[in-house]
Amino acid sequence: MFRSRSKDEQAATAKVTADQPQQPRDPQAPKGRPTPKRSQAQSQRRTRAQSAPANRKEAVKAQREARRADMARQREALAKGDERYLPVRDKGPVRRFARDYVDARWCVAEFFLPVAVLILVLAMVRVPQIQSIALILWLVVILLIVLDSIAVWIGLTKRLKEKFPNENLKGVKPYALMRTLQMRRLRLPKPQVKRGERP
Repeated sequence: MFRSRSKDEQAATAKVTADQPQQPRDPQAPKGRPTPKRSQAQSQRRTRAQSAPANRKEAVKAQREARRADMARQREALAKGDERYLPVRDKGPVRRFARDYVDARWCVAEFFLPVAVLILVLAMVRVPQIQSIALILWLVVILLIVLDSIAVWIGLTKRLKEKFPNENLKGVKPYALMRTLQMRRLRLPKPQVKRGERP
């Protein structure tokens, strides 16, 4: 009853203690290890207290720095097309394929902004013939954008069904159409294919 433990039992206890991770346990979980000495528990608490920010101001500053680092990493990923750090909206092989499909072709919608500026300048000229030309040009551009968007929608739908038959395609086609509205050099993530390349 009061005899000392054998060396085998002591070795087994030491092995169990060494294998256990040094982290707080769930209060509902069974213990499965010896209680740490008071000095060990206090040193663990001190270590956690030192790693935590001292006050609210420091915590906010640390959070702001972490957010800034994440944003910088995301910007770099958008510039280089690095899949690991892209925003959720741009991640995945399906979204990448949609981007490549749009970037590989000429789209009418990408020229909308410069043409709109030109039409606006023409509309401000006080000559009725030029104003009517600006109005007709405006209608032609809108019609061409609608027709081109329909072509992109149909072509992309067909290619996605061939290439990703079992993937969730929700939101991919609107995502691609929004990309067609941006000028090629301003698109993010940056285009990874040349015009005319088949993705």
